Amino acid sequence: MTLAELKETARTLGMPAFTGTQIAKWLYTQHVSDIAEMTNLSKQNRERLSEEYEVGAMSPAFSQTSTDGTIKYLFPTESGQQVETVFIPDGDRATLCVSCQVGCKMNCLFCQTGKQGFEGQLTVRDILNQIYALPERERLTNIVFMGQGEPMDNLDNVMKATEILTADYAYAWSPRRITVSSVGVKNKLRRFLDESECHVAISLHSPIPEQRATLMPAERGMGIQEIIELLRGYDFSHQRRLSFEYIVFGGVNDTPLHARELVKLLQGLDCRVNLIRFHQIPGVELHGASEERMTSLRDYLTRHGIFTTIRASRGQDIYAACGLLSTAKEIADARQ
Repeated sequence: MTLAELKETARTLGMPAFTGTQIAKWLYTQHVSDIAEMTNLSKQNRERLSEEYEVGAMSPAFSQTSTDGTIKYLFPTESGQQVETVFIPDGDRATLCVSCQVGCKMNCLFCQTGKQGFEGQLTVRDILNQIYALPERERLTNIVFMGQGEPMDNLDNVMKATEILTADYAYAWSPRRITVSSVGVKNKLRRFLDESECHVAISLHSPIPEQRATLMPAERGMGIQEIIELLRGYDFSHQRRLSFEYIVFGGVNDTPLHARELVKLLQGLDCRVNLIRFHQIPGVELHGASEERMTSLRDYLTRHGIFTTIRASRGQDIYAACGLLSTAKEIADARQ
C-alpha cells in the first residue's frame, strides 16, 4: 500500500490518520514480518488491523547459488504460483532482477518464459515481495525489471511498485537506481516515459524490422522504428538513461550488416547498447555468438559514437536464462 492507502485504512478502522504513517515506517523501514511487531500501535489497534490485513511477506520457496555468487530465487505469489528473481553481486554493486508476470504474452523466440505462456499478472505485493523478503535486501544498489514478463503489459502494478520504491515514506530509492525494460508496447511505453523517471531499457535484438519480428512477435504491434521515433521525443542527456539490450545470436544478428543498421537506427540518440551472449534454451536452434563476433560488434558501434558494452554472463550453472528455473521446477513438481 502507498502512504495514502495506509492512512485511509487506518481511518476506516477508526484509528488516527497518523497511524498510517507509523505503519509505513514499520513496513518499509523496519521490514516487520507481522503486525504484532508494530509496537508503537496500541494492542487494540494491532488486533483490529490483524483481523483484516497481514504484512504479506513471503520467503523464497527455493534458491540456487552459482559459483560466481549469483543467486536465483523462486518466490511464491498470491495466486499460488512461483516467479523468478535473480540477485547479482558485483563488487560494491548488487543488482536484483525482478519479475512482473507469471509467464509472458510476448513469446520471444529466444526466451523460456514466453514458452510457458501467460499465466497471470503479479500484484504490487508480488513485485515488492521479491525485494522485501530477499535475504540480501540490505546489500542492494540497483533493481532491474528484466525478469519474467513484460513490464508495460502490467504497467499499473509496475508503476505503483516503483512509486513505493522511490517514495520518501518507503524505500526512498532514487529512480536512477531502477531500470525498467520493454519490448515496446504501444501507448504503454509512452505513458511510462511521461510518468516515470526510472531508466528505460529497450529489448532490441535486431535493427532489421522483418528479422526482429521473427525473433520478437511484439515487433508487429509496435515496431522498432516507431519505438525509436517515440524515444527521440525525450531527453536522455542528463540523469535518466536509455539503453538497448541486444542478445547476440551467432550467425543471425552479429554480421557487419547488423552493425551498420544499428548505427543508422540509433544515430543521434543519447544511449548505450548492452551486448548479451545468448544463453541456450531447450528446443531453440539459436546459439551464442563467438567472442570475436561480440568484440567486433562492440568495437564497430563504439567507433561510430555509440557507447557499447559486452555484459558478462552470470549464473550459467544455475539455469541463468529467464524461465529456465521455474520451468524446471514445474516439471519436477509434476513428476512427484
